[in-house]
Amino acid sequence: MDVSFVFTDTDGVIGGEATSEDETVPIRDVVVNGDQVLWLQDVTTPMKLTLKFDVVIDGDTMTGTSKAGFLPASSVQGTHQ
Repeated sequence: MDVSFVFTDTDGVIGGEATSEDETVPIRDVVVNGDQVLWLQDVTTPMKLTLKFDVVIDGDTMTGTSKAGFLPASSVQGTHQ
């Protein structure tokens, strides 16, 4: 899936949105630990799930995983635009 993430910082609280072809959903419970970023997002397409992201930011590159409940983790890759 192609997804665009927009992260925001409002008074020290990090949040944002994830936008795919089918929906835009909020990013929540963001934790930044050095170059590691963790967050949750609830999606409804293709089914209702809560995704748990665990990525590492290295310059303009993001790599890591997304996991939904009992399903296996999926690889995540991205670049800053």
